[in-house]
Amino acid sequence: MTDAAGLRALRARLLGDHGLQFNFTAIAAPRDQTPEWLKALARAVGKAVVAALPVLKILFWVGVAVAVLFIALLIAREVFGIRFGARRKASPPRPAAADWLPEAWKAQALLEDADRLAAAGDYDRAARLILHRGIEDIEAHRPRLIRPALTARDIAALEGVPTRAREAFTLIARAVEASWFGARTLGAEEFAHCRQAYETFAFPEAWG
Repeated sequence: MTDAAGLRALRARLLGDHGLQFNFTAIAAPRDQTPEWLKALARAVGKAVVAALPVLKILFWVGVAVAVLFIALLIAREVFGIRFGARRKASPPRPAAADWLPEAWKAQALLEDADRLAAAGDYDRAARLILHRGIEDIEAHRPRLIRPALTARDIAALEGVPTRAREAFTLIARAVEASWFGARTLGAEEFAHCRQAYETFAFPEAWG
């Protein structure tokens, strides 16, 4: 009983202490300050979304079907080589032989320079001079045909060069390749063959 009486006395003392607060007033909820027009707009948008859900579902599945069909077409084109809606581009006409003839005065000047080197016994440089001129002639007619990594043998095999020009260039390229990479000095006869090959390519009367 003593303990109970003590607790009651302690409780009475605490309740009598005005520095302590035991009764709390409920805090009012914050007032909703959202404008009515915004609330109305939100309700209208919500209703529109709910009403459009069936249509949106249909559009979603239509999009999925189109994507699947597009992927299937791509796979079919790669596997079977099908080209839908595309026509094959006509292959460019093969160049005529006469279109590849260099200007006569340039060809003559080149051969004169090569002859001077040959007269001095430098048949290797003379043949290389003719080869380089042949490459320049090809580049002049087909600027994008020759790539930097191509060798003389690769150039000689290019299908964009007319047959007569390709045959002449091939003969010259083989002779220079044997001299440059085979460490074999060219002689007067081999130079004469290179010279004749370039004449066959360069001068119109050789095409008759």
